[in-house]
Amino acid sequence: MSSVQIEQKSYEMPPREGISIAYFLTVADIERSARYYEKVFGARILSLGDGNAPGYLQLANIWMILNVGGGPTPDKPAVTLSVPDPNHINSFMNFRVADIQACYELWKSRGAEFITEPLEKYGEWRCYIRDPDGYLIEVGQSTTVKYG
Repeated sequence: MSSVQIEQKSYEMPPREGISIAYFLTVADIERSARYYEKVFGARILSLGDGNAPGYLQLANIWMILNVGGGPTPDKPAVTLSVPDPNHINSFMNFRVADIQACYELWKSRGAEFITEPLEKYGEWRCYIRDPDGYLIEVGQSTTVKYG
């Protein structure tokens, strides 16, 4: 059995070599969600799709794919994609920031809906945002890790 090398010289989407990782979100409206991530977090919209194709974004060091839900397909015969139930989440994005208060103020001014203001707990400051489809985004700043 051969070994697979996953060496990445650059992060492109789609990759010319190696791999790139993307976070896939099932959304109700591709353009609405793309514009939200662009406005609030400064994401770069690469594509809004065309109704049959997903939208692609670059946000900091990740790629995001936005697509509407749908029923089973031949490659996932028992899976239906839908926006989340906002009260039952099983995964979320985690934004680590250097200055949580500055991010809180900026992103709130851009339309982010925070569940609470930043609270200190477990050696960090933390708060959560819901995007237009109910996805949870954790924003955190460590108070125990020191650089320099």
